[in-house]
Amino acid sequence: MLRRTGRRGQGGDVVDDPLDAAQERRVRAVLALGGVPQADLPDGVQQVRLRLLERAAKGYEAPCDVSAWAAVVASNLAMDWHRAKRRQERVGERLASLRQSEHPSGEDTSLLSLAVARGLDQLPDAQRQVVVLRFYADLPVRDIAHELGVPEGTVKSRLHSAVRALRARLHEDEVV
Repeated sequence: MLRRTGRRGQGGDVVDDPLDAAQERRVRAVLALGGVPQADLPDGVQQVRLRLLERAAKGYEAPCDVSAWAAVVASNLAMDWHRAKRRQERVGERLASLRQSEHPSGEDTSLLSLAVARGLDQLPDAQRQVVVLRFYADLPVRDIAHELGVPEGTVKSRLHSAVRALRARLHEDEVV
C-alpha cells in the first residue's frame, strides 16, 4: 500500500496525499528541468499523484522508492509535454499552409455550402453516413468502422466513392 501523509484540506478534513512535500518538490524540479513551463507544473504534480493513486486502486504494490518512481513519471510527463507541443506546432503549420491567400467571399462559401448539402442529399445513405462522420464529426476511419461495425476498407471505399461523386456534382454545377 502507498505511504500516505495526512494534510489538512478545505474545511479542516485530513486528506490522504501519496506525495510528501519533499517528493512534490522533486517532481516539480524534474518537470521544470524537463522544460515544462511554470504554469503547467501544478498539473504535472497532479498527474504524478493521480498515477500513484491509480496504482493503489488497481491493487499494485507501492513502488519501493516512491520518490524515484515519481521522478521517472515526472520525466516521462515532461517528454509527453514536449511531444504534444511539437504535434500542436506541426498542426498549426499544416493549417497555415492550407490557408489561401485570398479568402472566398461570403457569397462564394454560401453557394459552396448549399451545393455540398445538395450533393450529400443525393448520396446513398451509407456513403452520406461515412462522409458526415469523417468530415463533419471529424472521426478517424478506424472509429467510423468500429461505430458502424464494418471493416476499415469498407469505410475507405465508401468515402472514396462519395467524395468522387460530390466532386463530380460540384464540377457539374460549376461551383468549383
